[in-house]
Amino acid sequence: MPASLAIDRASSPPADWTCPFCALLCEGWTAPAQAAAACPRARQALDADLSGGDCPPAMVDGQAADLDGALDVAASRLARWRQPLFAGLGTDIAGVRALYRLAVRVDAICDHADGRALMHGLRALQDRGQFTATLAEVRSRADLIVVVGTDASAYPLLFRRFGVGEPGSPCRRVVFVGARPTTEFAGVAVDVVPGSGDLFADLQQLAALVAGRTVSGVAALAELAAALHASSYAVLVWEGARLPDEGALLVEALNRIVGTLNRHTRAATFGLGGSDGGHSVNQTLAWLSGLPSRTRVSVQGLQHEPRLFDTARLLADGAVDGVMWISSFDAVRLPPAAAVPRIVLGPPAMAARLRDAGALADTVFVAVATPGLHAEGHLFRIDGPVVLPLQAASRGADLPGVAAVLDALAGRLAAAGDAGVRVPASPVAVAEGGR
Repeated sequence: MPASLAIDRASSPPADWTCPFCALLCEGWTAPAQAAAACPRARQALDADLSGGDCPPAMVDGQAADLDGALDVAASRLARWRQPLFAGLGTDIAGVRALYRLAVRVDAICDHADGRALMHGLRALQDRGQFTATLAEVRSRADLIVVVGTDASAYPLLFRRFGVGEPGSPCRRVVFVGARPTTEFAGVAVDVVPGSGDLFADLQQLAALVAGRTVSGVAALAELAAALHASSYAVLVWEGARLPDEGALLVEALNRIVGTLNRHTRAATFGLGGSDGGHSVNQTLAWLSGLPSRTRVSVQGLQHEPRLFDTARLLADGAVDGVMWISSFDAVRLPPAAAVPRIVLGPPAMAARLRDAGALADTVFVAVATPGLHAEGHLFRIDGPVVLPLQAASRGADLPGVAAVLDALAGRLAAAGDAGVRVPASPVAVAEGGR
């Protein structure tokens, strides 16, 4: 293995392990097995990592290859793509930095696998701004938590991180609107507002009630509006992946409710999402370029299209001619089926799944380390500005990180010389009414 891709070895796991398998980044575990015993999401991810089968760590079109050979082929194919799409983007901060450097070189569009869910909150933030809380603020100050449109089951330890039901917790009540809880809370009142089945209408009515207007026939929402005003610190929780199309309008309604409350009391929103490096991708890209994902980056400039640069839409429209798929945290998250060549970076266990799905044709696969499992790294946590270090639980697998692989590809492109190797990228065609 080239020295640039070498990984340090360690013989013992860290004493304080941070779980990388959802954006909560739960800390303080003595080992991954302890996290798996407490959290089904961690258990599922660890089980998937252990089910890798006997596939080689690098493959070209389904045939075993050494790492250097696979990277040579990948770089050659990437150089020929007129409009590459870098998708999935399940990596840590170092991986995103390397991704950006490579994307600028090849004029790539960047979209996270959860881009649709992430855009709901980002578009609302771009349009109107927002008030948000951190985990520490919710834990130490929130006396009323309102969970809107989700049961939060995708984040099994969320309420534990909120401190709900623990001695000294200020939280006295949890209300679910348009969903039912899947967990029980000792010593805390839990209520359900079934709603009308139309979350748009329910939130518009709640916003009107919070603003002091009269709305008939919505007694449960009226009681909730009164409770929000009486609360000293209310937090409205929502989940981007559970929102329907045009979910940004729902987030804007929540932001409007919070803005009204903050004239007289204290309130904030708390968005669930950003796992598989989603928050790290958006924060790091914004730091480097000024724009989040769903942006085309090149030496000529930036083009941000939150609707147009959706992975599924780009592939359906034939607007890209090659996909680089990165999913270093989730071996189950395979690239979407598409009739374009692919470069896939994923955990070793992903190779067997690609083979079983018959998805290795015209595909270069390179196994990479999972930050927090096979290698160290850094991720942004679910609450935005907080960055946590990830400790390697085991470095027995001699795997390169995403950043090392992407830098190696960039080095090969630079060595080949851009002139005469790549065909200049052409602008993506925008369908009528596509914006």
